[in-house]
Amino acid sequence: MQFIDLKSQYRLIEDDVKARIDAVLNHGQYIMGPEIQELEEALAAFVGVAHCIGLSSGTDALLAAMMALEIGRGDEVITTPFTFIATGEMVALLGIRPVFVDIDPVSYNIDPRRIEDAITGRTRAIMPVSLYGQCADMDAINEIADRHQLPVIEDAAQSFGATYKGRHSCALSRIGCTSFFPAKPLGAYGDAGACFTSDEGLAGRLREIRNHGQDRRYHHPHLGLNARLDTIQAAVLLAKLSLFPQEIEARARLGARYTELLQERGAASTADGYGSVLTPFVPPTHGSVYAQYTIQVPARDQVGQALASEGIPTSVHYPVPLNDQPVFQPSLDRAATPVSARIAKRVISLPMHPYLSDAEQLRIADAVARSTGLTPDQNRRAW
Repeated sequence: MQFIDLKSQYRLIEDDVKARIDAVLNHGQYIMGPEIQELEEALAAFVGVAHCIGLSSGTDALLAAMMALEIGRGDEVITTPFTFIATGEMVALLGIRPVFVDIDPVSYNIDPRRIEDAITGRTRAIMPVSLYGQCADMDAINEIADRHQLPVIEDAAQSFGATYKGRHSCALSRIGCTSFFPAKPLGAYGDAGACFTSDEGLAGRLREIRNHGQDRRYHHPHLGLNARLDTIQAAVLLAKLSLFPQEIEARARLGARYTELLQERGAASTADGYGSVLTPFVPPTHGSVYAQYTIQVPARDQVGQALASEGIPTSVHYPVPLNDQPVFQPSLDRAATPVSARIAKRVISLPMHPYLSDAEQLRIADAVARSTGLTPDQNRRAW
């Protein structure tokens, strides 16, 4: 059993992938070839924004977004500690102070109720992360941002293809940033990413920043990056786009079935607020792409070992909140985010990809029940 199965997907699009890569090899425009514009137009139309700017990675997309907004040394950006290091890393790399606000225990995304108290005179942006494939509560976040005249940058590295109240992730704020790392819902065959915006001026700055800050050859009005999207990766993503809508549907179906199977065996939902084993909760206003299917369990390490002994791979996203990482110490308050700290000790991600079979899901659910001693009665104890 594989945690993420890219081979089954490749078999479905092998001819198209080879044809598109061969086209790049024949025209030889490996940097900023015609596939870049073709992909950007297709992705912008999919998301529902005016502009997509392809970049070399999702990490560079976050960096470029803050640079385009002219956020820099001495400023502050509010974000979540319960995410991959790239979010806080890019903030700090620019000399910006990351201000970590705790998460909502139901969605695992930044808790909008806590954001306003963290805003200071140095705050220059809010950067929510749409974790595990589900968008943060962007309307509530945007309302706070509007009151304080702050831009919102959605870190949508795990949520490309997800929806929020009928709108797509990456179209929910001033700038949306995503990753096309191979394991993402829409993944390249190497590093790749993009920024999305309907602000024409911002789009222009992002295009300049990704190419050493130049607006024309050898004329550089900005400091920039070497962060262009590779033409071959654009070709791969164009081939994968044909499958993406049906893969989104498959992910939603598989995520719902995981929840059903586990709750039949006694698991509760994060929305219930208690239970030894908790499944994710996706409200009817949201559509998750389940970049990960992540549950909470007691004695996580033992559960992971028990599943591994049955040939079931797992992963932990994420075991250490960012404000507990040594790179951010000792300047930040380690005790400021108790919800993140508690949940980080309990989360474990199960195999998740569009080609997971019913039989595999059933075997995984049974193994989780065995490894956790899960029964409908036992799960309702406090934790």
